Amino acid sequence: MKVVYHERFREVYSSDPAAQPGRIESIYDVLHGHFDFVKPDPASAEDLKLVHGESHINHVKSLCLAYEIAKLAVGGAIKAAELALGGESAFGLIRPPGHHASRDSSWGFCYFNNIAIAIEKLRRRGAIRKALIVDFDLHFGDGTADIFSNTSEVSYFHLGVGLETLSSFLAAMRDYEIIALSAGFDRHEEDWGGMLKTEDYQAIGSMIKEHAGKNCGGRCFAVLEGGYNSRVLGRNVKALLDGLGEA
Repeated sequence: MKVVYHERFREVYSSDPAAQPGRIESIYDVLHGHFDFVKPDPASAEDLKLVHGESHINHVKSLCLAYEIAKLAVGGAIKAAELALGGESAFGLIRPPGHHASRDSSWGFCYFNNIAIAIEKLRRRGAIRKALIVDFDLHFGDGTADIFSNTSEVSYFHLGVGLETLSSFLAAMRDYEIIALSAGFDRHEEDWGGMLKTEDYQAIGSMIKEHAGKNCGGRCFAVLEGGYNSRVLGRNVKALLDGLGEA
């Protein structure tokens, strides 16, 4: 398991909860020493254009610092996807999040759709044809769903009320070459959603790991979306990674 991370993700680029001071540090402090860390490069202009229109890119560009960090977040998702393609599970410890970023607009603390760009880059170069995106953030990833709404080769699934919905969905899914996780932790019982326990994230990781091993050669990666209680965020992320790393 590799963790994709850059020191610039600590920078406070906005006043929104995803950019709050200490949020990224709370995860880093728990993961450091348990996993290998690798640095991403910023996404290129051509990477952004894979799923976003020029007017939206120019709007984010006008935000200066947020644009610089958002490009790096996209680069982190791309790096995680490349590692997964090579057979090594990876987690993008990145921000800003991305699943509320559509082709021509964004909201919900997002700027560019990190996971969508990463998947589309693999597809455009012919490295994969079909992909499965599983989103267990508290909020529906309307941006991701919008971007791939007319693309039958990419399936998007948002977790329902309980983990049994994920189990049932996975049981019916076949014929894809990589699994990407929009990893939001704001469903936790001590976060906004008040639903999941820390061990539930390990269970999610285990389910994904097992399913990927049976159906797509173990190729899977995750990128950080939501999760705003820094007191519990690090241990929830580690629980997911422990599940994904299970033999």
